[in-house]
Amino acid sequence: MRLNLTFDHRVIDGAEAADLLTDIKQALEDFQEDAPADAGTNDVGELKQFVLAHTKGQGIARHEEVLARIRTDTEGDGSWTAEWSRSARELERRGRLLDSCRHHAMARFPFVDGPARRRAQDETVRTFDEWRRADKDIERLEVDLPAGRVVAWATGLSDGVRRPVMVVSGGIVTVKEAWAPTLAAIRRLGLAGIITEMPGVGENTLPYDRDGWRMLSHLLDHVSDRADTANAHLLALSFSGHLALRCALEDERIRSVLTAGAPVHDFFTDREWQARLPRLTVDSLAQLADDKPETVLDRMREWALRPEELRALDIPVRYVACTRDEIIPGTDVAMLREHVRDIGVLTHDDVHGAPSHAAETQLWLIRSLVRVVGGKAPVSLVLGLLHRLARLRASSAG
Repeated sequence: MRLNLTFDHRVIDGAEAADLLTDIKQALEDFQEDAPADAGTNDVGELKQFVLAHTKGQGIARHEEVLARIRTDTEGDGSWTAEWSRSARELERRGRLLDSCRHHAMARFPFVDGPARRRAQDETVRTFDEWRRADKDIERLEVDLPAGRVVAWATGLSDGVRRPVMVVSGGIVTVKEAWAPTLAAIRRLGLAGIITEMPGVGENTLPYDRDGWRMLSHLLDHVSDRADTANAHLLALSFSGHLALRCALEDERIRSVLTAGAPVHDFFTDREWQARLPRLTVDSLAQLADDKPETVLDRMREWALRPEELRALDIPVRYVACTRDEIIPGTDVAMLREHVRDIGVLTHDDVHGAPSHAAETQLWLIRSLVRVVGGKAPVSLVLGLLHRLARLRASSAG
């Protein structure tokens, strides 16, 4: 059936008319005749709680205004995806492509579970791709493997100089576009940069399984003729930090691992701890692993890193921990302290992702990177001063 809509332009015009047409189109495309209204939806309270670490860490504009409008994770006005998408379209009309990209990424948060979030995922990639065209040194990498495709954004590979390489990856709910703007900062540190995402997240179609860490090695293989991959460093946050540690055990090219809130051992084995995990975390893991929430954690038990494996790590490991982390048990951090030879830990009195300490975390990780890469002392000194200032600001705010 074809629908034609017209407007009395004395009542509705311009952006409002375009938004209404888009909302009608999406509502028709998303319509499911036999599905209950709340089928498969996420808990809105958890969405608002756990998204804060992302909105603050990425400096997402107007996030409080958008969150205030959200009442449901179903469809239509007041729903999670509709409100973030509406804000993203408005930002794009104002020429703020990067902000629009970030809002689209929040619309697909925590994972793609239907047509609306699939469109948000596609729009995230599209708006970022348009934004990055102003920087001729940001390129798109696509690595096809037997089990799927890994996609990344990269810099520092195009001028014939083989630089040490930094690979960055987010966690189970974070797309690569969220961190890709850091490519310019990596380039200023004299490194080649690759920003990617975990198996099953965003454009990464690989399965999230016991061998998921191999994607990091495959990425290094893909750029081995354009970068000094024998001198590789991994900045891998949350669950990708676990993949990075496993990769470092097998791949001698990995010279350091920097992470925050990564599971190590007890997360995978402690059933009492698992029983208290947020629903959003378990649902996201099940989505990536193509499993059921009731069984996915049992399937992951063998993924735990053993003490002897941690002792075998002969590289610097830097870890940001939170004392009130709802996802990663403190015993995992204790295991790292006990068994890893070269371990440095920054601890916040905060929840998972340290949303109240975003600036401090970023500065500490950058300073740690400069030190392990062998950066000049004045750079490390300045970053150290900025880090202490950020700690002071966070303490005063707290």
